[in-house]
Amino acid sequence: MEFLDRYQQIVADAITKYTFKDKPSELYDPMNYIISHGGKRLRPIMVLMACDLFGGDLKQAIKPALAIEFFHNFTLIHDDIMDEAPLRRNKPTIHTLHGINVGILSGDGLMLKAYKFFEDLEPEIFKACIRIFTHTGLLLCEGQQYDINFETQENVTFDDYIRMITYKTGVLSASSFEIGALIARADFKDAKAIFNFGKHIGIAFQIMDDYLDVFGDQAQFGKKHAGDIYENKKTVLYLLAREHGTEEEIKELDYWYGKKTENIDKVYGVEKIFRRTKVDEKALRLIEKHNEIGQSYLKKIDIPEEKKKPFIELANYLLRRES
Repeated sequence: MEFLDRYQQIVADAITKYTFKDKPSELYDPMNYIISHGGKRLRPIMVLMACDLFGGDLKQAIKPALAIEFFHNFTLIHDDIMDEAPLRRNKPTIHTLHGINVGILSGDGLMLKAYKFFEDLEPEIFKACIRIFTHTGLLLCEGQQYDINFETQENVTFDDYIRMITYKTGVLSASSFEIGALIARADFKDAKAIFNFGKHIGIAFQIMDDYLDVFGDQAQFGKKHAGDIYENKKTVLYLLAREHGTEEEIKELDYWYGKKTENIDKVYGVEKIFRRTKVDEKALRLIEKHNEIGQSYLKKIDIPEEKKKPFIELANYLLRRES
């Protein structure tokens, strides 16, 4: 997708331009380390795409787009600490290299730098963007806490799970699109439609993440295989297995999710149940469902269909991703 390459280059150039040169280096080098790993940088691209869709000036959107990328990486640093994750994008995590204290501080630093990157916006747009950005951050924290709660919470419903991933993942994609739209001065109705498009694509993205944790190619995915099973995370795979499993299979799931252990037998046991209950197929159908809901919101925006094509391509690309 040529349009994606173009936006990625804009983001990459901006990241190079705004590389942290502040002191102490022990704080800022880890911040540069995680930002330089790249990944697909989808969320800052979403800011630029929405700004373009509504005819805005991309130059005004570049620093807010970086703010989203900095904020996203702040959440990843802290998420890795909470999950005790050794790898991120196939590289050692910051707390693994530098310790938990540096991980916490560098994450905090990225979040605060993110706020500064909105400062060039005109007062009215600045206020609207900061309101969305702050609210998104709070929802993300709520989603992370729900995720932690689920590890020990006996009864987690499918609605609980959708709320958690909406807060933890969906709203950041949604807000990225909405902030881009606001910078382009889109009207309220269109800004909300692109927000809802992003929300459902973000939900689909997270369900795909859960799917890839178990069924993906670990070398391409860049994370520990079946990390969610080790951590007792009640993902969509777990919930679907409980819904469609036999009484004996549910009992076995309860046994394995009742203990936190590095025992490989746990992974084998749970994976076997996942395969028998065909949760992989069911998860992929859910991903398609949220993609369709997202695209229904895109159709509501009164803009030529040709300009919407990159959004449809991006959504379909996320469904096919392997890492």
